[in-house]
Amino acid sequence: MKENVKKDFLLLTVALPLLIASPSYAVESEIEQRNTNKSTDVISDIPSLSEIELPATNAELLSQQSVPIEVNPEETQPATEQTPSDDADISIEAIAEPDNLPQSTPTYVIDKEEIKKQGAASLADILKRMPGFAINDVGHGADIHTGTYYRGASINQSVFLINGRPINNNVNTYHGGTDLNSIPVEAIERVELYSGTASALFGSSAFGGVVNIITKEGYGKPKLSGSAEFGSLNLNNQQVTYGGSSDKVKYNFSFERFFTDNRYRVPVGAANRDEQGFLSNADTATSTYFGSIGVDLDQKNSLNLDVTALSSRRGLIYFGFPLQRDRLDHDGLNIGLSWKTRLGNGESSNLTTSIGYNQDYFSTYGPTGVSFYRRGSLDTQQLTARVDHEWKITSNNKLRWGLDLKNTDLIGDVLSTDPTRIAENETEDKSLLNTALFAVNTWNISDNFLIDLGLRQSFDSQFGNYLNPSVGLRYAVTPIVAVRGSWAGGQRNPGLDQLYVYDTVHGWAPNPDLRPEIGSTWTAGVDINFSENLIGQFTYFGSSIGDRLGVIAGKWANIGLVDTNGLEAALQFKIATGWSTFLNYTYTDSQIKTGADKGLQLGLIPYSVLQTGVGYQNSGWQANLYVTYNSGARRSIFVNSTDKPTDFAPSFVNLDLSGRIPLTSNLGLTVYLENLLGEQYERVNRIYSPGFTFRVGLSANF
Repeated sequence: MKENVKKDFLLLTVALPLLIASPSYAVESEIEQRNTNKSTDVISDIPSLSEIELPATNAELLSQQSVPIEVNPEETQPATEQTPSDDADISIEAIAEPDNLPQSTPTYVIDKEEIKKQGAASLADILKRMPGFAINDVGHGADIHTGTYYRGASINQSVFLINGRPINNNVNTYHGGTDLNSIPVEAIERVELYSGTASALFGSSAFGGVVNIITKEGYGKPKLSGSAEFGSLNLNNQQVTYGGSSDKVKYNFSFERFFTDNRYRVPVGAANRDEQGFLSNADTATSTYFGSIGVDLDQKNSLNLDVTALSSRRGLIYFGFPLQRDRLDHDGLNIGLSWKTRLGNGESSNLTTSIGYNQDYFSTYGPTGVSFYRRGSLDTQQLTARVDHEWKITSNNKLRWGLDLKNTDLIGDVLSTDPTRIAENETEDKSLLNTALFAVNTWNISDNFLIDLGLRQSFDSQFGNYLNPSVGLRYAVTPIVAVRGSWAGGQRNPGLDQLYVYDTVHGWAPNPDLRPEIGSTWTAGVDINFSENLIGQFTYFGSSIGDRLGVIAGKWANIGLVDTNGLEAALQFKIATGWSTFLNYTYTDSQIKTGADKGLQLGLIPYSVLQTGVGYQNSGWQANLYVTYNSGARRSIFVNSTDKPTDFAPSFVNLDLSGRIPLTSNLGLTVYLENLLGEQYERVNRIYSPGFTFRVGLSANF
């Protein structure tokens, strides 16, 4: 199987330069200006690396606007000069205070307009088309813990943020992992993906990367917008948003409700196939409330408060158990208050102070066999505080440094009526304090060469003190070609549940003697402006992570080493006016180096994932075609007895079509046709897609 996948990789590697060289993509129209407030075309001209518009610093999907890493206020129109038109509002939102990030690794950005085009219903839907991601737990019939991987790293080896605040909760078992399917999209302005030296800013556990969800703020005159959507498998989704600004106050409020029963026929041998041959216990219902209020106190100071509350109810189908009836209830609350201030004159020194509260309550419950019952709940509460200072020391030297504080409290409560597990019934109440100092210095040695140097010093009440350094560089060889590289050390500590809480569903025992996963990640890449209409990023990535956490003989343990190597390619090209397209390809070889599975690919991670799409828009009309290729992943635990450890799920190709038809100036008809080929492919571990599905809806703005 691995040899076949490598052939796929070689074929795609050959095809990429052919695609780039194809004359059919050479057009006369110029690519849209990346920063609408600049008078020069930054894509075709790269005068120096001290400017952020290096080749493909921000990868764009289809026709989305890019989000600049930093904005010169002297080149930005003041808010009082903006007209109340829709176009003006979009322009303001596209440059809304992004983070000042290192440039030695790419920052991928997907904004709300592209999210709408894709028809994404959750954060998992958004990420599945971004470079480097392989996501199994998304869409119809998805399960919360069948795998989210970025560059071979699991979901708990990456850092997830809302407006720069963590939402990972130091819980790692199946019923407490970060549930990307329960984070809807109505409140999302854009999603940013970082890696390399940027990980020093947000956490030592970012072996994979950092996903930062930026939520919407209000601008201009008050607006009310909403949508209602219905489709296959009893799907219905309603969204409503109200936002605007008045004098120095901006506000945005939204609500979203989603439901699908996910009941469809599956083949013999599929996970959770009931007596009638249907997928069972895979329904999903979520409700989310979001609110944001910002106040400009004066020209130098502003306050912002945002609140997100979510409630999720779903059935679990696990990793391929024959038939499971366990349920998962998830309730979350995230509150953040930030104060931004300019120190001194101009934009050379900016300080952001924030405090946050994050709570996640996970409860998994269901029958054990015929006669017994089990339940496991994890209630996590986190208090966070952060001081973040961006300081332009000299014209060629920038320093971003600060302090992170995070206190985590976990109450784990497990109950089973099974006589063999009653002795494990318990309630655990554990706390953890983590403090970190971070700094990333960017030094422009010349107009064409820069170096990023990062340090993160952590002080952990459970695992002591540890230092994680990072380094990156970028060199503009020519005005159209830049090379880059990065290296970062990391440490991911075991979760409080793995250390102390018995897993009554799986029967896994905790282990207070677990060691942290320690290792490093690295990248090397090139960014190329092939023409005014075609830009590309090519990245080799790798990692080596020791003391990997897993289960041996029913108990959590450190089980070995995993080495990962891969290739990531991101291309964006504009065919003609109104037309645009993208191509993302990721090859991931995550090899287990020790233990019984030595030499095998890490389970649930496909070798090859390709995402491409072409889109057209004109006068409110939109049509977007997306193609996905997945080479198939190695089946993991809880598979059929006839499966071998070396078995892979078959590869598949999937086509999705989305479109919008304007009915009036304020009303549009949206259509999403998913899996046009109608193939009921195995997504992962005997969990199958439903085949062709559709969604139809109306969206309105007032």
